[in-house]
Amino acid sequence: MSSKVQYPETLALHAGWRADASTGAVAVPIYQTTSYQFRDTEHASNLFALKELGNIYTRIMNPTNDVLEKRVAAVEGGVAALALASGQAASAFAIQNVARAGDNVVSSTDLYGGTWNLFAHTLKDQGLEVRFVDPIDPENFRRATDDRTRAYYAETLPNPKLTVFPIAEVAAIGRPLGIPLIVDNTAAPILVRPFDHGAAVIVYSTTKYLGGHGNSIGGLIVDGGNFDWAAHPQRQPALNTPDPSYHGAIWTEAVKPLGPVAYAIKARVTLLRDIGAALSPFNAFLILQGLETLALRIGRHAENAQAVANYLLKRPEVVRVIHPSVQTGIHRERAERYLKGGLGGLVGFELAGGREAGRRFIDALQLFYHVANIGDARSLAIHPASTTHSQLTPEEQAATGVSDGYVRLSVGIEHIDDIIADIERGLGAAGQFDKAA
Repeated sequence: MSSKVQYPETLALHAGWRADASTGAVAVPIYQTTSYQFRDTEHASNLFALKELGNIYTRIMNPTNDVLEKRVAAVEGGVAALALASGQAASAFAIQNVARAGDNVVSSTDLYGGTWNLFAHTLKDQGLEVRFVDPIDPENFRRATDDRTRAYYAETLPNPKLTVFPIAEVAAIGRPLGIPLIVDNTAAPILVRPFDHGAAVIVYSTTKYLGGHGNSIGGLIVDGGNFDWAAHPQRQPALNTPDPSYHGAIWTEAVKPLGPVAYAIKARVTLLRDIGAALSPFNAFLILQGLETLALRIGRHAENAQAVANYLLKRPEVVRVIHPSVQTGIHRERAERYLKGGLGGLVGFELAGGREAGRRFIDALQLFYHVANIGDARSLAIHPASTTHSQLTPEEQAATGVSDGYVRLSVGIEHIDDIIADIERGLGAAGQFDKAA
């Protein structure tokens, strides 16, 4: 591929693969294999000792997954990526790769409910503390930092709060301290490239917009190659102290010949090797198919979502619309600064009738699917307080932007008139409850 190619829309189709060398096949093959033949014992020994890179076992690497990793890394402007079994695995690995028992991470409060539970409970049980701060003031990250803070974490376009995170501001706070910013960009691919604003690591649930068709669960960690992990060895001991599982290898030194990929390599050959959250090659193939049309779909998602937000603003059953286009002040400024290609495909709104009105709205829908997902080509709807965020306390729900009457829409790429007609059907049912109440 020409070295002049640089636009994400093109890279999503061409990066990491041209054609099969032996057959000329253009589509990426599905390498549905567990293992790989070694040339001889020396070759096998070199692979296991990381003296040379190559395929050992699909739990660690696979040729189909490799194309997906290379392609997404190119789209994001990163240097390497690691495909995983789910977005939740990616979020966990992103933290566990740098933080050990007794360490802490400072995270935005504006998170998907599953990530909040992972951070507040599961990682806590493993001895990792996650300190939640309100990103309205980036300095809150600095205030929560101490000598054992290993990373900052945030979502670009938080689901379901939909207030854009101040990527550059928080990244600038962390870098002089040796603290990387990890950004979950699941809800804003193409629209935002976090590495351009100083993020060090990007996390994706490929289940959502990257795959786009609701058929394959997967996750990705992308290494920006733009963070000097060796500059603050006391801050980043996981990458700067001997690893006994590799005969005392120090990752920032051991992988220097390969480029600035210490973070990505360590995640692959320690966490993925030991925990085994490997992405199926077949799922990688399907996600690659979705990635090819991502740039087209994300534009249609954003266009339709904007139309839905405008419609909801006129409805008496709706007391508040949650979408970047209706925000004011610092939230509007951040949306305009970071969301250059559109305002995303998610819309939230609060119904006057609270939880019961939300239930009636959901049950009346016929076009929208009632599912726990976002980013499908088809339109999706859910009531977060009773589903995705139901394990959170009322205080935690409020911190993430969820109320009893909140409904989240993932607006698809159907004709907008059909989308609006279905929403009108749902609002009619919700409005009947309001009148009865």
